[in-house]
Amino acid sequence: MRRPRAGGGRVEDTRQTDKAAPACAGATEPKMTQLKSTYPLYLNNKAAQPNTDLAVTDKFTGEVAFRVALADAKTIDEGIAGNVRAAEPMARMAAYERQDVLMHCVGRFKERFDELALALCVEAGKPIKDAEGEVGRLIDTFRIAAEESVRMTGEVQPLDISPRAKGYMGIWKRVPIGPCSFISPFNFPLNLAAHKIAPAIAVGCPFVMKPASRTPLGAIIMGEVLAETNLPEGAFSILPASRDGADLFTTDDRLKLLSFTGSPDVGWDLKARCGKKKVVLELGGNAAVIIDEDADLDDALERVIFGAFYQSGQSCIGVQRIIIHDSVYDRFRDMLVARAAALIAGDPKDRATFIGPMIDVKEAARLDGWIQEAQALGGKLLCGGKREGAMLEATLLENVPRTASAVAEEAFGPLAILSRFSHIKDAFAEVNDSKFGLQAGIFTRDVFKVLEAWDHLDVGGVVINDVPSYRVDNMPYGGVKDSGLGREGIRFAMEDMTEIRNLVIRRKPLD
Repeated sequence: MRRPRAGGGRVEDTRQTDKAAPACAGATEPKMTQLKSTYPLYLNNKAAQPNTDLAVTDKFTGEVAFRVALADAKTIDEGIAGNVRAAEPMARMAAYERQDVLMHCVGRFKERFDELALALCVEAGKPIKDAEGEVGRLIDTFRIAAEESVRMTGEVQPLDISPRAKGYMGIWKRVPIGPCSFISPFNFPLNLAAHKIAPAIAVGCPFVMKPASRTPLGAIIMGEVLAETNLPEGAFSILPASRDGADLFTTDDRLKLLSFTGSPDVGWDLKARCGKKKVVLELGGNAAVIIDEDADLDDALERVIFGAFYQSGQSCIGVQRIIIHDSVYDRFRDMLVARAAALIAGDPKDRATFIGPMIDVKEAARLDGWIQEAQALGGKLLCGGKREGAMLEATLLENVPRTASAVAEEAFGPLAILSRFSHIKDAFAEVNDSKFGLQAGIFTRDVFKVLEAWDHLDVGGVVINDVPSYRVDNMPYGGVKDSGLGREGIRFAMEDMTEIRNLVIRRKPLD
């Protein structure tokens, strides 16, 4: 496994940050950002420190980096009760007031850019450049929500479609659904929490949030910023909790919506226990990218490497299956192997690092086992495959049966599987041969194949001349099949967090 050095090996993301050179770990500024040793939870808009029971590790060193307060069932109940009290005053907030709250967050996140990026480096093991990109996306998400908060429009609808409805007209608007429950994952602790919190504020829904216990700090800092605003008491609670003690986030009937991002097994289990509340699930995938015969291979190379291996492949839309046309297979395979083998692995705080640790040793060992299984089933190891603790090399395999876990399941790590096709319809069929359906990518210059892909790929989104890992924060994002229910992206999440309330007016002619 290559260790950090100056120079190449870095694939740049297209996402932009708001600062050219943040003063975070690995930068050259003399004043370094520091994290605290303990952090509170946030209960009904206020910081509370009942304990320091949750130890959060530095994912690269494995040492405890800080401790966080852990909520018990009583605390969660109090947070939900606060949501209920806050529901009416939240719904009555003027649009400009909600917008002001969101813009306050935008400004404060910019001021705390370095701190937020360092938090991601430490608690998630995210390479610093990826961490800075995520902070930039956090800022984008809140800014978009601020814009959308004043666009909660409805429609005037003619109802006089038959003689019995003459003189009737309809008007509808969207109203907040009420208290919401949010459960966010470890891999994007800032931005995926933001995709729940920001739309909720934009529409006027109070919420309780359970951040991932392995990466709670980003959400806690967001709570600290929200506590600076004039949101009604009880509008929000940020409550790290153990999985065993968090049933109320799912089962409590006072909550009107559950939005969960995480693993498919957990997500579908939660849905089964949710009762009558609305459910949004953003789950896993084993995303595929097609490299057609007319693709610009040099361009595709950089994007596929990024899509497969950024933040150690721990993305639900990370490239896991690379489906390459016969005519360019050998050439592109060799290009991929050379590029993957050159990626620099090591301390995520070092700016030369492209691949940091996986979230923990257990997950790295799981994926290592899948790699060994794939080889036992006839797969050929092209590069990588070695593990040291939570560090796993960028790994490419070919000739792996589709039934192998490395192909059929969600790898969620630095692993991609190569396969070949001769006809584009065969490539489409291979993409669809999956229980998941989040996003897919295709590199081609043929507009007719583009339209065919859009028609026939059974996924939530098709990305042309880029990898399925690409996401812009205002687009409708979500999947089909085992990949989930509903769509994120600010406007679309706002729709889920509101109900249509119709008004029918019977008009009588004036005398």
